[in-house]
Amino acid sequence: MKAFVLRSYGSPDVLDLTDIDKPVPGDDEVLIRVRATSVQPYDWHFMRGEPYLARLMAGGPGLRKPKINILGADVAGQVEAVGKDVTEFRPGDEVFAMPKQGGFAEYVCVREDELAPKPKNLSFEQAAAVPMAAGTALLGLRDQGRIQPGQEVLVNGASGGVGTFAVQLAKAFGAEVTGVCSTRNVDLVRSIGADEVIDYTKEDFTRNGRRYDLLLDVAGSRPGSACRRVLTPKGTYVAVGGPSGRWLQPAGRIFATLAMAPLVPQRVVMADVVRCTENKQNLMTLTELIEDGKITPIIDRCYPFEEIPAAIGYLEEGHAPGKVVIAV
Repeated sequence: MKAFVLRSYGSPDVLDLTDIDKPVPGDDEVLIRVRATSVQPYDWHFMRGEPYLARLMAGGPGLRKPKINILGADVAGQVEAVGKDVTEFRPGDEVFAMPKQGGFAEYVCVREDELAPKPKNLSFEQAAAVPMAAGTALLGLRDQGRIQPGQEVLVNGASGGVGTFAVQLAKAFGAEVTGVCSTRNVDLVRSIGADEVIDYTKEDFTRNGRRYDLLLDVAGSRPGSACRRVLTPKGTYVAVGGPSGRWLQPAGRIFATLAMAPLVPQRVVMADVVRCTENKQNLMTLTELIEDGKITPIIDRCYPFEEIPAAIGYLEEGHAPGKVVIAV
């Protein structure tokens, strides 16, 4: 099979499209013929080995060379074969998953307990846009943010992959939603359900006097101390990401924000979908919302499989509204 193999850290050019052996599913695994995947910051952080601080952390990309050789954390496709202990799936089933690696290939093995049936009303490309981005938004709002109907919710970074799902999910949970984005994405964010949209090029959301019960901070564009000003006295700040850097960011910024949690009256938490153990159940929840028409993937561009390096390069520019997906 063909796969993009990562042997050393660097720019998208280090991804080597080559032929490797097709994986064989273990007893509790399912072999998937990948029909679509997506690219996201998680992939290019591992590709570049940045921030360097992360190389020293458990679960990081690896100190001197990549621990993950085939990137791609989102997968949508068809079951090709199953291990002897698999009971839920059979060849031909259409599925999607967030295996955290292996999606940049024609085939990938995924554990049965990480796999879910693909939403019936989505194409493979649409389904591949869902797992990590929508899972992060769901974890941030429902589990860490403890969102409640009628709450005032602010999504900073409302036009990106996570943000477009977060706006829709917050509305589905009955909240009043304000999205923060750039001028060119104001209409998009409004079209997916935001009650109000703040153009950050014209207004600083931390200084307009508004107060929110929950702030989901995807962009990480303002200091944590400034973000606290927009929260109610018992509000919740959920850190998701932030601007990238070679040495510390966004990890350093998130750790600094979490360090202030014991010192302030508001809740300060982080949404980490990579370490979440309930991703299959979350995918099934998202499927129900998708099939009910409450949320839908917003796709900016779709690249062919051979152009994965170009897709990552485009994503690294930081201006993609919604998701960037790959047809395999």
